Amino acid sequence: MNEKYKFIVVEGPIGVGKTTLARKLANNLNSELLLEKFLENPFLEKFYKDIDKYALSTQLHFLLQRKADLSKLDSVGSNNKNYVSDYFINKDKLFAKTVLSRNEFELYTKIFDALNITIPKPDLIIYLQAEPDILLERIKLRGNGFEKNITKDYLQKITDAYTQFFYSYKESPLLIINTSRVDVNKSHDYVMLLDAISKDIKGKNYFNPSTI
Repeated sequence: MNEKYKFIVVEGPIGVGKTTLARKLANNLNSELLLEKFLENPFLEKFYKDIDKYALSTQLHFLLQRKADLSKLDSVGSNNKNYVSDYFINKDKLFAKTVLSRNEFELYTKIFDALNITIPKPDLIIYLQAEPDILLERIKLRGNGFEKNITKDYLQKITDAYTQFFYSYKESPLLIINTSRVDVNKSHDYVMLLDAISKDIKGKNYFNPSTI
């Protein structure tokens, strides 16, 4: 299975469980893990307190950080390494548009384009979904202090942005999982997920272990 997937992306809004799943997949598929280093972003806590003031600095820090990390993917296909990432940089502009003013977004776009970030097309994208109420509950349960100011309205904007992006996304095989109904951290559901991705996934698919 790991020969089929040189590059897997796990995506979804904050609190949906993408990092946990990415870690498990990387371990099972003997892949190198590429994680968003949110704890290294000095603006993030301030961003959740005052989105309008710190959105641009927060987004630019993540952008430059991802640019550096994704340089590892230049060798995909030319070496024996596989990669699992918990973020997909191609959706960053849409995400930024939800939190930046028009002038800030224009500046962000110019910087994004000037960086000329190119990555190989993912062999599979796993898109995790959940309702804002559930995301907020999970965020509170994990107890990260810098996330305490996250609101339901913010989560609604983010989930809407993800829905908009992946609704029309067709460049890679896409597996959509509603984590409100499926818990891929449970042994049964996770084993069924591994079985699902071992098959030839094409186009847009929905993972529902009860029907497998």
